[in-house]
Amino acid sequence: MDMQKLEAINQAVVECTACPRLISYCREVAHTKKRAYRDDDYWGKPVPGFGDPAASLLIVGLAPAAHGANRTGRMFTGDGTDGMGSADFLARVLHRFGIASQPTSLQRGDGLTLHDAYLSSIVRCAPPANRPTRDEIANCAQHLQREIQALLSLRAILTLGKLAFDQVLRAFGERGAAIPRPRPKFAHGVVVHLGDDFPVLVGSYHPSRQNTQTGRLTESMFGEVIELAQTLAKGQ
Repeated sequence: MDMQKLEAINQAVVECTACPRLISYCREVAHTKKRAYRDDDYWGKPVPGFGDPAASLLIVGLAPAAHGANRTGRMFTGDGTDGMGSADFLARVLHRFGIASQPTSLQRGDGLTLHDAYLSSIVRCAPPANRPTRDEIANCAQHLQREIQALLSLRAILTLGKLAFDQVLRAFGERGAAIPRPRPKFAHGVVVHLGDDFPVLVGSYHPSRQNTQTGRLTESMFGEVIELAQTLAKGQ
């Protein structure tokens, strides 16, 4: 692990102002707030990665939720009060597989720790309507690239959703990875081997309410892909 490098990356993320539209939106949401969180002190800034610096597994999502990580300042944290948000869905499954220390992810300082896994996203600011532009995704790519290089034990990357899958695949292609032909397409459970010098890439549906409440992604399905990613991260 490279703790100093990760801390420097996190600081650079928090201080980033490369995307004026996103910075403005994050601050606006932090000011107006949501009624359920009117007494909370919103983070309102780009959100750094979170987890075990010695992780062999990196989990990459799309972007912070406006009233989730943009409020709490921690990846996949606090995006609902009913236990049905992405944060708790993810935490429950990670806890079942011994990755998360508890089955909930409510706020910074709630005691949650991760074992052998690190959480990140391709965009670090909450985007309006949860839709970052191509330029915003490109602006943020440097942060994820630096994280991947700083996670020295990394052996597998689990991408949550098509945008995250495509962006990570693109990033490795730019670094000289052996992208298979025909070019891999996103699918739940897809595995892409990129050569000995790169982590294995795994795809999963994103644990958004749109997917989990419609049954497109169940906890059982997500557990299977987490177990697959864990196995690949251990080199098995």
